[in-house]
Amino acid sequence: MTFSLAPLGIWTWTLDAQPARKAQEAVAEIESLGFGAVWIPEAVGREPFAHAALLLSGSKSIVVATGIASMYARTAVTMQAGLKTLTEAFPERFLLGIGASHGHMAKALHKSAYEKPYSRMVEYLDTMDGAMFAAAPPTTTPRRMLAALGPKMLQLAAARTEGAHPYFTTPEHTAAARSIMGRGPLLAPEMAVIFERDATKAREIGRKFMATYVRLPNYANNLLRHGFTESDLKNEHGVPSDRLVDAICTWGDLDAMSKRVAEHFDAGADHVCIQVLKDDLTELPSAEWREIATLVPEFASRRAQ
Repeated sequence: MTFSLAPLGIWTWTLDAQPARKAQEAVAEIESLGFGAVWIPEAVGREPFAHAALLLSGSKSIVVATGIASMYARTAVTMQAGLKTLTEAFPERFLLGIGASHGHMAKALHKSAYEKPYSRMVEYLDTMDGAMFAAAPPTTTPRRMLAALGPKMLQLAAARTEGAHPYFTTPEHTAAARSIMGRGPLLAPEMAVIFERDATKAREIGRKFMATYVRLPNYANNLLRHGFTESDLKNEHGVPSDRLVDAICTWGDLDAMSKRVAEHFDAGADHVCIQVLKDDLTELPSAEWREIATLVPEFASRRAQ
């Protein structure tokens, strides 16, 4: 059975900031709005397998995806066990996004050496595939994807998993990723949006969100590969340039966001997971999710054509 996702999903960290019951209620609403998936991260918040189980238990049909679960946070055997456990309990509703994370996370949080992430990922997938699992097996295929930005990881995602989940990217990256991966593998980029029409205010929110990411080599190197410059990462004021903010963060009205989503689909995306940014990054953007949901029929119809 080929795995697919509805065209639009929600990517959010804000569920971690809520009591579990409120997070479950939020996902139930996201499901009722017609989104195909909700993507949750792993950093220093909830453990993602436990969190996914809570969210799946509080909903009926939506896919819960990790964006991403770090391979440095657990062994490959444990990762495979978690994937199979949730797949058995919630068939075709759990999607495991796996990533190499970042050097500072691996070293500081997980006390692990961060070396040759591509080779380590190949070995990790091999170990997952050969791992013993003596519990009740899932009745459907366990589904996994890779957080992938560069050519080698994108090729690996296409060859060994359902596909790729790029984060902090542009439609131009989506086009390059599709070219590298070929037709077939699932391509599900994250897209950040800001419901603010004032350019100064919108870019201030965007820069707050981007501050950490532009300092991380994985993301910085990817942007440099795709035409941005060191001065875009850090301009004369020591912050990301307007050009980079506007490329990563779509701000303005719903029409502007719809156009950017369409650019991702035209570039080869199968699913776009939208992350709403606000001044308070812990606040549930429920009103904004409801507004974005008005785009669901448009892009569902587009896929059907």
